[in-house]
Amino acid sequence: MKPGDKEFLADLFRVAVEAADPERALRAHLPARPRGRTVVIGAGKGAAQLAAAFERLWDGPLEGVVVTRYGYAAPCERIRVLEAAHPVPDAAGLQASRALFEAVEGLGEDDLVVALICGGGSALLPCPPGPVTLADEAAMNSALLASGAPISVMNAIRKQVSGIKGGRLAAACHPAKVVTLVVSDVPGDDPAQVASGPTIPDATGRSEARALVKTWGITLPEAVESWLSGEEGQPPSPNDPVFAGHEVHVVASARLSLEAAAARAEALGVPAVILSDSIEGEAREVARVHAAIAREVASRGRPFARPVVILSGGETTVTIRGQGKGGRNTEFLLSLALAGEGVPFAALAADTDGIDGSEDNAGAFADGASMQRLRALGVDPAALLAGNDAWMAFHHLGDLFVPGPTGTNVNDFRAILIR
Repeated sequence: MKPGDKEFLADLFRVAVEAADPERALRAHLPARPRGRTVVIGAGKGAAQLAAAFERLWDGPLEGVVVTRYGYAAPCERIRVLEAAHPVPDAAGLQASRALFEAVEGLGEDDLVVALICGGGSALLPCPPGPVTLADEAAMNSALLASGAPISVMNAIRKQVSGIKGGRLAAACHPAKVVTLVVSDVPGDDPAQVASGPTIPDATGRSEARALVKTWGITLPEAVESWLSGEEGQPPSPNDPVFAGHEVHVVASARLSLEAAAARAEALGVPAVILSDSIEGEAREVARVHAAIAREVASRGRPFARPVVILSGGETTVTIRGQGKGGRNTEFLLSLALAGEGVPFAALAADTDGIDGSEDNAGAFADGASMQRLRALGVDPAALLAGNDAWMAFHHLGDLFVPGPTGTNVNDFRAILIR
């Protein structure tokens, strides 16, 4: 990698994250003060930072509770911050779901509920319905994560096996008004998909969820299968009058972050193009397409002329086949480096929340010579990719990207620089 390339790519990541800064995101979307109480609820990997920013911006009394991932808390004076497990739910998450329901009990028409919702909330808010247990919901989540299904499919199923998702939490706030402020981490920025929409109903039905389970070949716990086979406990309809007067605003998204990164690159003298802010698909396959584009640019000057930095976002998935360590961004990057070997590029792929997978890295750096260097260390990159062990590849190379938790989450950030 040429001198300065890592710094350039990391700077673009920094600018993208800053564009989703909680205080900046919330400032333009503050609701009017109510005559009654203001109760803040929230969930997601950036929920504590959103809550702290809301406290600084809100001119009036408030109370509430939010839940975030272990290690992602931020100091708040009036809003209680709880921590729970992600990506597989635990007992602390179950207690947090109960705390959110308790926070909105007994509200009246003059009260306001502000819901701060961002990515990661699906796992942080377990609430198993009927005979389904927390262990069943955790096993369901693990099966969904390993299936390779896109986030829209996973959330359609999650909403049917929950007592809090799919608008149920907002329904419990009635007759208070609910204003939901969303930091979107889903392709297309559908706010009902973020954190499985605890305060936003959608029209997905039980039969559709059953069809998705079959289509994707997902093996679920027996209690979950039994629950899905019936019609009990379906989420409320978007037309339900309990949602009348509610507001939903997407305050930050991948689109805005990629546009900020593109502007930064241009200011530094490097033309930028955004392929898409809503790319989905298997991480290793998406990487091969990106590698093909980079190769075409480098060898033929099309569809973009050099120099250029190619940006993209969205949420890829990984179908787990091996026992290795890594996340979707490191797997993308290992596949990119293999397919783009010999191409004169430098790339960064990282999760904007600062954590990719289960380790402490957000992603990693790679270039067209990364695989040659890895083989020189006696490591087979193709074997690592086959075993979903991309983390180990970049650990060997010393190219892991570890910015730490960012306090926000607008999903994947990918930048491929071709000088």
